Amino acid sequence: MAENIIIRVQSPDGMKKIPSTKRETAAAFLKKVAEEFGFSSNGFSIYLNRNKTGEILSQSKTLSLLKIKHGDMLYLYPSSAGPSSENMDTAQPHTSSSYPSFPSSSSSSSSLSRSHSSPQIPEDEIDQYLSKQEGKIYRNRDPQLCRHGLMGKCVHCVPLEPFDEDYLNHLDPPVKHMSFHAYIRKLTGGADKGKFVALENISCKIKSGCEGHPPWPEGICTKCQPSAITLNRQKYRHVDNIMFENHTIADRFLDFWRKTGNQRMGYLYGRYTEHKDIPLGLRAEVAAIYEPPQIGTQNSLELVEDPKAEAVEEMAAKLGLRKVGWIFTDLLSEDTRIGTVRYTRNKDSYFLSAEECITAGNFQNQQSNACRLSPDGHFGSKFVTVVATGGPDNQVHFEGYQVSNQCMALVRDECLLPCRDAPELGYAKESSTEQYVPDVFYKDTDKFGNDITHLARPLPVEYLIIDITTTFPKDPVFTFSSTFRFPIENRDALGETQDFHSLATYLSQCSSSSSFLGIVSDFHLLLFLVTNEVMPLEDSIGLLLDAVKTANEEFAQTWKKSEQWATIDQLCNTVGGQPSGSMDYAMGGQTLPQSSSAVWSCLHCTFMNQPGTEHCEMCSLPRS
Repeated sequence: MAENIIIRVQSPDGMKKIPSTKRETAAAFLKKVAEEFGFSSNGFSIYLNRNKTGEILSQSKTLSLLKIKHGDMLYLYPSSAGPSSENMDTAQPHTSSSYPSFPSSSSSSSSLSRSHSSPQIPEDEIDQYLSKQEGKIYRNRDPQLCRHGLMGKCVHCVPLEPFDEDYLNHLDPPVKHMSFHAYIRKLTGGADKGKFVALENISCKIKSGCEGHPPWPEGICTKCQPSAITLNRQKYRHVDNIMFENHTIADRFLDFWRKTGNQRMGYLYGRYTEHKDIPLGLRAEVAAIYEPPQIGTQNSLELVEDPKAEAVEEMAAKLGLRKVGWIFTDLLSEDTRIGTVRYTRNKDSYFLSAEECITAGNFQNQQSNACRLSPDGHFGSKFVTVVATGGPDNQVHFEGYQVSNQCMALVRDECLLPCRDAPELGYAKESSTEQYVPDVFYKDTDKFGNDITHLARPLPVEYLIIDITTTFPKDPVFTFSSTFRFPIENRDALGETQDFHSLATYLSQCSSSSSFLGIVSDFHLLLFLVTNEVMPLEDSIGLLLDAVKTANEEFAQTWKKSEQWATIDQLCNTVGGQPSGSMDYAMGGQTLPQSSSAVWSCLHCTFMNQPGTEHCEMCSLPRS
């Protein structure tokens, strides 16, 4: 009887106990496991350790020789969901990655191998790159405090961890939030190397499947009831810096407010890169702003349905860009003679209103951040919010923010509301027969210095906000290098329209010495070529987008010789007159026929137009 043992086998579907003997071979034991779990003989792998090391192979060795004892835990991974340990430890970067390959430190490799329960979702390229960096903060030898040789280290010069709060607080300016990857490095450090780390997303909903009582509102129990939430300052942030490539991007966006006085909103398209000023920091670089259809007034903004949203996303992806955030204006002119604006957002009023926090939380939930340490496969978001508003010097300033993961959860589960008369206050909903809402608290300090817990009805939104530095580089960078300005989309209120008249006018500004790549390297021009209704080039513009992405003039010249560009050139010549000069872009005069008193059909698109018009209302081409 002493030879009989029981081995526990842990799988993604649960744990089972397998009876065996010390003298049983590994092959016979694996056959038992396959029968117990319903696998084929080669449909799974069993390891001695949770991190997929010490694989047990089908061989003639006995369990006692393999040092497997009574009560030991083995770990089973199906072959379809659990490739080899080497492939699982680090995510494979994309083949087009521009980041160099570095050897992983022990802490970073351990942090990436803790995804035994999370879906295998590929992380962003920048996250894979930062996870491989050592991240240590190296210090020089202190001539006064260090008493050792040049090759030695002591407490005064030993490298610091990237999450060292004293170091971050002594930076100029001080850094209140460590980077997200530094936070991960802190969790996965220590003796256990983050063996049990799991970044859990907060849920404010009742857990489904509880059968011990009637559903809400008739019943609820501690198993299905969501926990109460106490709002705390988030120690980390997913993005540490926002940088516009150049001032032109922001100036063109502000032109709408300058000309109309109405507020404006746009989506930021760019890329995520390493921010070297902060250990393991991440930066959002903005290369273009897309302005969706919207209705703006002096004090409000309303977004309307955007039929081009999917086309914009596809075009941006082909250009190597992605949606990294959104920007909106909150500007009130103070003195038009000297161009000053009012300083309205400060510590005495608010930095973001509750309604803006809810909108930012909604956007961040839509653009969640892939994370292998989360059982859900995602955690937080790298989507940022930028506000163009007045600063202390009464000039336009750009302020960057994110909302915390707690705010994202409250917004996702529809637990947070704005206050009607106090924009700086939010309000946690109360439970009703339709929805159970957990209690939300926040802590404050009274006049005696004591911590007091308040119910979040109402709630100061400062508990939900994370500020991010927004900058412009000393040396401007231009992903889109065109020096000419093509009209921005959805600005009909200014009389700026994107049509072939605008394209002909744009091309007529280009001199014969201008390169074709320099002419077409404009985000808004490319978007018009992709989405115009007369001749959309969504399926045939790939080579031109590659040329702009890689700044390759040869690719641009090759696409210029295509039939698509020849047709567009002919349409522009028809609208703008006969071409002149070596570039065939100049505008010329053309005599238009007299208007007719009858309904007429367009020769280009067959649209039936009303009498008295000389240009088609559908395609904007001339009647003749």
